[in-house]
Amino acid sequence: MSPGGAGVDGAVRPVGPGGRRRRATATAALGGLTLATVVAAVCLGGYPLAVPGVVETLLGGGSRAEQFVVLDVRLPRVAMAVLVGAALGLAGALMQALLDNPLASPDIIGITQGASVGAVTGLLVLGWGGLAVSGAALAGALIAAAAIHLLAWRDGVTGQRFVLIGIAVAFMGQAALGYMLTRADVRDAQSAWVWLVGSVGSARWDEIVVLAAALAVLIPIALTRAPALRVLQFGDDAATGLGVHAHRARAGIIAIAVALAAVGVAAAGPVAFVAFMAAPIARRIAGGGMALAPAALVGAVVVAAADLAGRHLLPGDIQVPAGVITGAVGAPYLLWLLATGDRRGRTA
Repeated sequence: MSPGGAGVDGAVRPVGPGGRRRRATATAALGGLTLATVVAAVCLGGYPLAVPGVVETLLGGGSRAEQFVVLDVRLPRVAMAVLVGAALGLAGALMQALLDNPLASPDIIGITQGASVGAVTGLLVLGWGGLAVSGAALAGALIAAAAIHLLAWRDGVTGQRFVLIGIAVAFMGQAALGYMLTRADVRDAQSAWVWLVGSVGSARWDEIVVLAAALAVLIPIALTRAPALRVLQFGDDAATGLGVHAHRARAGIIAIAVALAAVGVAAAGPVAFVAFMAAPIARRIAGGGMALAPAALVGAVVVAAADLAGRHLLPGDIQVPAGVITGAVGAPYLLWLLATGDRRGRTA
């Protein structure tokens, strides 16, 4: 690996002193954009609300109808979208920076598929619900990540080998999901299929509290691993010389990224391509570097905006889950990346 990373589009590049100012500005701007998206999601709808009315409702005022719309319908939905997007965006940024490969994203290399297999097994096979399904999703993601890591290990882990094996594991996960859905009762399969599309429409406050508590632990840990992650980008020998146990540090960062992806998937299903797109977008805005915090904010904006678009921007009053919108945007980006990656690699 080269210092600071060097992948095709979305490569991690070093950030100089001037770049740190740009990164801080970009982070603040993305925070403002996240807030604006939240405000739009709460105000817009069949029962439109003005910002002062929303503020009054949040402070305990407003009519009963306004309290229901804001506190029970719209705010849980957008809160879930922001938290899930932040989890997936940060997970993708960690994996892509660690493996120096823009395809090393949890939703490309089988991590989210493993979480989905675990959750759907809990839903359809074991009849679980609530937090048990979240635990099953986390277990599925960890098993998938462990399998990929073991299969990719050959005197170390390389990004290309890890990604190729991860893609194979992703296909195996999709096959397992298809088998369980075809064998399940039609009504159970339908509910599981809605979850598999990736949706925040059924968010509940108890689920949001659990997700927020998990992220309150995982996000600070992830951000504190940034120095070790930066050192690992110079290669294992250099990392060891600088006092970082390369294999142990890499396994720890992978575990954090997997946990972030798993809790996001457990809460809203596998919202497609968010982890894949967030970090490259954040690095372009922030001017390089790993851009971990900006990637989390980009993920939050993407999921919240996708849910808003799925509710209001399609013709004929059609409403679709956020995962349909992110998939429609992310798939062409993936095709573009694959089509231009070889040329970019030769000209870099």
